[in-house]
Amino acid sequence: MARRSIHYEAAFEDYLRSRGLPYVAVDETKKAIFANAAVKSFDFLVYSGSGPNLLVDVKGRKFPDSAAGRSQRSSRAWENWITRQDVEGLGEWEKVFGSDFRAVLVFAYWLQGPPQRAPFEDVHIYGEKSYGFVGISLDRYVSRARPRSVKWETITMPTAEFRKEICDIAALL
Repeated sequence: MARRSIHYEAAFEDYLRSRGLPYVAVDETKKAIFANAAVKSFDFLVYSGSGPNLLVDVKGRKFPDSAAGRSQRSSRAWENWITRQDVEGLGEWEKVFGSDFRAVLVFAYWLQGPPQRAPFEDVHIYGEKSYGFVGISLDRYVSRARPRSVKWETITMPTAEFRKEICDIAALL
């Protein structure tokens, strides 16, 4: 397993390894150059036996505990923003790799409460933290996304649409 300083990515890598899925962890320190422009790297290339191979960009977010009067409708639940740079980089990589590969956003939610209260089909324990992983293809995400911040060049999907479109990560693998 690659040494990863970002716990969300390390947890996702552990998830892949624990299920015996073939993957390549992308070295974040190496930047690819196309037409004299740096292209943002993705995090994992995951080989699939049942569909296109996946170019995965992991997006880590905290998922609030729904107990003690907190609601999953809170502004922090199902947070799913990404940057324009994420969109451009993943889109470019999808072109480079071709039709046998699909760009996918994996939202790795670090559960802030007990796993049994979380709305995830499969919860993965890594270290002493619990995670829920959901995925959505880049094209589906972008087609439904709206601007979040012009200053920070971020986009987001409305929560209700996001919840309808995402799937448990195992369904994509």
